[in-house]
Amino acid sequence: MDLKSNEPFWLIKNEFPQSYPSLRESTSSEVLIVGAGITGALVAYKLLEEGKKVVMVDKRDICNGSTAASTSMLQYEIDEPLHKLIDLVGVTIAVSSYQNCEKSISDLELIAKKIKSKCGFTKKKSVYFTSTKKDVTFLKEEFEARQQHGFKVKWLSKEDLREIELNAYAAIESESGAVMDVYRFAHDLLKYCTKKGLQIYDKTALNNVKFKDEKVIATVNHDFTIEVDDIVHCTGYESVETVKEEIVELKSTYALASEAFKTVPKAFKDRIYWNTDEPYLYFRSTDDGRIVMGGGDRDFKNAAKRDALLSKKEKALTKSFKKCFPEIPFIADYTWAGTFGETKDGLPYFGKTDSNKNEHYVLGFGGNGITFSVMGMDAVINSINKTPHPYLEYYKFDR
Repeated sequence: MDLKSNEPFWLIKNEFPQSYPSLRESTSSEVLIVGAGITGALVAYKLLEEGKKVVMVDKRDICNGSTAASTSMLQYEIDEPLHKLIDLVGVTIAVSSYQNCEKSISDLELIAKKIKSKCGFTKKKSVYFTSTKKDVTFLKEEFEARQQHGFKVKWLSKEDLREIELNAYAAIESESGAVMDVYRFAHDLLKYCTKKGLQIYDKTALNNVKFKDEKVIATVNHDFTIEVDDIVHCTGYESVETVKEEIVELKSTYALASEAFKTVPKAFKDRIYWNTDEPYLYFRSTDDGRIVMGGGDRDFKNAAKRDALLSKKEKALTKSFKKCFPEIPFIADYTWAGTFGETKDGLPYFGKTDSNKNEHYVLGFGGNGITFSVMGMDAVINSINKTPHPYLEYYKFDR
């Protein structure tokens, strides 16, 4: 599956940090990770900390799937609002999901500092706003739900928002948000992991998986094999090709990066934004003075149809930006598209699809793919060791 179009801003900004060889012979290890994006990098980091020997393969260049197309905006808020999520899955799962996404942002900061990543991790306030009067009541319900369950939130009126140059009716401001360059972070993390023993092979496609005598035998390019105790799929939206259960609805999404400002506009110095529209819009600044925005989602048909809309979506998103921030001139410099997916409850999938096989998945779908991946790296050890973990119950398949 072609997960992105054009060259996303992050690829151009970072050029090509490092490359890895393809697999040229059969090998063996303890764990095979399929997928070398942000999810695979975090899972590898965790497994190596636990003393596991790990091999990783990816059919592309490293980090060149959805990770490269991400707008790298970190929120604890899930695509499904808290008060709606409570109705869907109950208080325990809903509130803990929000809490653990919040914790994941702090965990990412600690990892970035530990590995000395140059990903530009920066804490920001998160502003969830409505551009329409009819959504004010909905937003108030969400504000009250978050307050009730202990989240640090502040109500912003239309007058408050005018002071930060945002044209909107009301908003919820949260303390917990952040931005980073996830493409750079994933590369830095994988480089760190290789020093700890991780073996990475890019342009090495997984062709077949067999299970024999409690071993997993994966066949890749040129019929080379990788024999391991466990296999972990970190293949994101491409998992629709291997998971039989229909767990995610694929969407096409679009993103723009503006020309660099001499000075980042006041509104974007310490805040990130997203709104109540369906599909929602989201905005952030970058460490080189640009504004990145995304949205315009639609059902994914195929990559060609997705990419044919790039010009039209650029114009529509630029127009939407000007409605939200009429005082800030936005001139698009880079435009790209990506494929992502939405689950029925806005939550990820972790664990096994078949309890009898040593085959595991860490699938962080939706707008919280990065923070969900941090949560998934904590659950994968328990899945491998066949021990309980709340995430393996909350986010199991066939739920």
